[in-house]
Amino acid sequence: MNLALAFERSARRHSEQTALFWGEQETSYADLHRTTARNAGDLTVGFGLKPGDRVALWLKNCPEFASAALGVLWAGGVLVPVNNFLKAEEVSHILRDAGIDLLITDASTQEQWPRLQESRPGLRICTVDTLGAGVVEAPAPNATRRREDLAVIIYTSGTTGRSKGAMLTHGNLLSNVESCRQVLAAVDSDRFIVLLPLFHSFMLTVGLLLPLSVGGSILLVRSLHPAKNILQEIMLRGGTILPAIPQFFRTLAVAGVPPGFPVRLCISGAAPLPGEILREFNEKVPGVPLLEGYGLSEASPVVSINPIRGPWKAGSIGVPIPDVEVSVQDDSGKILPTGKTGEICVRGPNVMLGYWNQPEETAKALHKGWLRTGDIGHRDADGYFFITDRKKDMLLVNGINVYPREIEEVIYQYPGVKEAAVIGLQDARKGEMPVAFVVSNEGAPLDERLFVAFLKDKLADYKVPRRVVPLQALPRNATGKVLKTELRQLRF
Repeated sequence: MNLALAFERSARRHSEQTALFWGEQETSYADLHRTTARNAGDLTVGFGLKPGDRVALWLKNCPEFASAALGVLWAGGVLVPVNNFLKAEEVSHILRDAGIDLLITDASTQEQWPRLQESRPGLRICTVDTLGAGVVEAPAPNATRRREDLAVIIYTSGTTGRSKGAMLTHGNLLSNVESCRQVLAAVDSDRFIVLLPLFHSFMLTVGLLLPLSVGGSILLVRSLHPAKNILQEIMLRGGTILPAIPQFFRTLAVAGVPPGFPVRLCISGAAPLPGEILREFNEKVPGVPLLEGYGLSEASPVVSINPIRGPWKAGSIGVPIPDVEVSVQDDSGKILPTGKTGEICVRGPNVMLGYWNQPEETAKALHKGWLRTGDIGHRDADGYFFITDRKKDMLLVNGINVYPREIEEVIYQYPGVKEAAVIGLQDARKGEMPVAFVVSNEGAPLDERLFVAFLKDKLADYKVPRRVVPLQALPRNATGKVLKTELRQLRF
């Protein structure tokens, strides 16, 4: 079994049901099956895709994302979803690192194509509106790809300043989908509301693969602003399962929900759920469980969740999903007892093969069969897990991982910068926001307008620091390490 075969089986079983809603447009399983097969035929015949070849998919949320992603898997290729907020320089790194010669995108990215092709000579670019056109006889899904074969590479930001590709097999994703089906009690009458980007591992699994595996529907919300647009879509289409980030649930609580709200279950992921948001939501949206879960791309991504029927514990990431083990370990790999704080580690069929072409990073992350998550926490007497800190120096901006080192590397490219350090400060709307502390050569004044414009050209908008603080020098310890704890205590 592989992901393509699993989709084909589900599509044939639910052929007349709606697979995807997009505004006024409805796509049946039969239509999605047909388009997916044609896309696969074009990739195989028109582009010469061979099993195991990597194909990048750079799209915003749209119906074509589903048929293109499934088409790559149908043809036996390896899907590499690309964050649609990234700029050409960041995308080029992914293309080079993964050895990608084919990029599927749309006309909205056209201005960036010359820079991509300059960085990756020989890169072919295919737009989704032309993919599959003219294919008369579509192939059957590639049956040679097995559970242990590579299916998807998810690029996640790295502490070294360059993103790393987490290698997920067909088996990794199939097992995670099945575990999620069980804990969410997902059935073919469910309609999954997709607000978050499909390139994100959370949405790829829970917003795309899961509903398609059970014969449910994907409600792709076309317009996210204002919030009433989302509520209108949910009410009109009868959305039942709502995965989102904590900030959205605060917005929903403030806005309130109309009578007859059809959602039966809300899942908070991608970032910690503050207790205050949970309290507000429970007050304003009674009767609809808001369950905090936990995952990471390296685990396909779902690891744990608070049970549907409770008990629910505020501040907890819940209990492990079926077939997944979670432990708390010290630095030597010793499993710690209940109540002791250490690193959260994960083991199960959902854990990645490793990082693409990065054996050293893989060895750091995978230790004696366990995935070291880099998150610090503990387990209580009831088996519920709590995350109290992050071992890695990571920010969560709107639920997306951002590493200060990556931003610092770009800042150092700006003329006249002597030193730089980036920290995260809590922001009520975005979760965290990057703040840059910059020391110029010989104290020269920094033109903040030009500086920010430079960063915007090289970084996704959500990575660009919201504040730039000039300093005479960065605080350092005796060994020269920047003391970020002191930066957080500064008034600016």
